[in-house]
Amino acid sequence: MDPSNWTTAQEFIFSAFPSSWGDSVLCFVPLLFIYAFIIVGNLVIITVVQLNPHLHTPMYLFISALSFLEIWYTTATIPEMLSSLLSARRNISLNGCLLQMYFFHSTGIGEVCLLTAMAFDRYLAICSPLHYPTIMTPKLCAQLTLGCCVCGFVTPLPEIVWISTLPFCGSNHLAHIFCDFLPVLRLACADTQAIVMIQVVDVVHAVEIVTAVMLIFLSYVGIVAVILRIRSAEGRRKAFSTCASHLTVFVLFFGSVALMYLRFSATYSLFWDTAIALAFAVLSPFFNPIIYSLRNKEIKEAIKKHARQVKIFFPKTGDLK
Repeated sequence: MDPSNWTTAQEFIFSAFPSSWGDSVLCFVPLLFIYAFIIVGNLVIITVVQLNPHLHTPMYLFISALSFLEIWYTTATIPEMLSSLLSARRNISLNGCLLQMYFFHSTGIGEVCLLTAMAFDRYLAICSPLHYPTIMTPKLCAQLTLGCCVCGFVTPLPEIVWISTLPFCGSNHLAHIFCDFLPVLRLACADTQAIVMIQVVDVVHAVEIVTAVMLIFLSYVGIVAVILRIRSAEGRRKAFSTCASHLTVFVLFFGSVALMYLRFSATYSLFWDTAIALAFAVLSPFFNPIIYSLRNKEIKEAIKKHARQVKIFFPKTGDLK
């Protein structure tokens, strides 16, 4: 087709959702529960950290910042998924698609940077405990958090701006459950340019992921080396327990992200594409509040304390008689 005759599609239609109403409702109910749990769980963590001065340490401030990003990370995609499940048309405008991609990737990259900063924090706490308070100051903690957010919101901008200039003159059926770089690029008309840029996007994602993984891996190599030198089993257990939550979240998040963005020329079926997308966009954020609350003694104790205070202010009816 002559490029002068190209017309850009003004909307995309998601084609990966169930076609029957019954199946859509069956997916809608658990997804709504998961989204509500993610929002409430992360808000509880943020509130508990803010209300308890003894939790105003770098580790918990990083966890609080991660919870904040997690709320927006899931809000970028899940509400639109819920709407599509109950809609007959399941469409999204081109601008809406670009915005969804931008906020999903900006908050996701912010989380990647923050998980890397958290690994650095744990490395300092375990490998240099005497110097830790003077190195990881509240100012440095705030600077790292702000730097992670800035990195997240700046990094995907060039890709989004470039995609916004592409013509989409063919099918507007997006074989995915939300807007993402590769599914959208496959619908572009500029065949040669799009193929080259898909490869460039693959390389950019690979560099981002591998760099973060290597930094976290090196941090844990140093941590494990120090833990193994601790003589008592109880000392080793306590040292490792401070990293367990972060390590679990890292494996869950990066494992699914790597499957999606380190594939290069490999292609998956629509089922596996959807399953992997759900893993890092829905399931990983769902488990994070559980990991950081149930596996963290101090947060658990703080939640119990505030729950008891709520009971005091709102006693049961039987207690008033």
